[in-house]
Amino acid sequence: MLSRLAFRNAQAASVAIRGIQTTVPLLSEIPRRKRPIYPEPVRHGFVPEDWFTFFYPKTGVSGPYVFLATVSTFLVSKEYYVLEHEFYNSISLIMICIYAVKKFGAQTANFLDEHCDDYNAALTDGRKQELTDVENNIKDLEKEKWRSGAQQMIIEIKKQNILMQLEAVYRERMLQVYNEVKKRLDFHAQIDTVERRIAQKHMAQWIINSVLKAITPEQEKATLQQCIKDLEGLAVKG
Repeated sequence: MLSRLAFRNAQAASVAIRGIQTTVPLLSEIPRRKRPIYPEPVRHGFVPEDWFTFFYPKTGVSGPYVFLATVSTFLVSKEYYVLEHEFYNSISLIMICIYAVKKFGAQTANFLDEHCDDYNAALTDGRKQELTDVENNIKDLEKEKWRSGAQQMIIEIKKQNILMQLEAVYRERMLQVYNEVKKRLDFHAQIDTVERRIAQKHMAQWIINSVLKAITPEQEKATLQQCIKDLEGLAVKG
């Protein structure tokens, strides 16, 4: 019976292993493990409940007890397990442990639970503090991001200032070119004016000289006499 049960379980395990996918799940798909608050249920003080539920589908309710009794009988009858003095000492030790658990188990559990609560509170406070620090860092980064936006505005203002300075230099140089050209034009205009005055003076002097050369001594004498007569006439009238 036990051999057939072991063979069937081995077949089921092999089929289950072959059916497992070989793909590795993502980290986000792995469920987060949680620490159980209370221990798993047991029977008779130390036997896990899984020991009994494992036999129920195959052997029923009495299967775990029958398996334990048959295996124990087999080990003792074949002397694979010898009942020497350590066995009886272990029975007495188990009884002492059961008494200690019944007597001091609740107090010890409450004491340990209080320490576990304090330890969990310390861990929770540390986690909250880390979350607070991370949130503060995020706020600081957001503030620095906002400040960097202000830096962009300052950079644009500096660019505009540079463009205004370039425009001012350009206008200053254009004014300088205008003044230099005006000076040159004024110089040429003054040269033309001087040349015109010299030409006019030379022309007037040439005309006067030509007229003086054209007057004969008789004309000069007649003109002089006519002038004297005119002066005398003016003197008589006065």
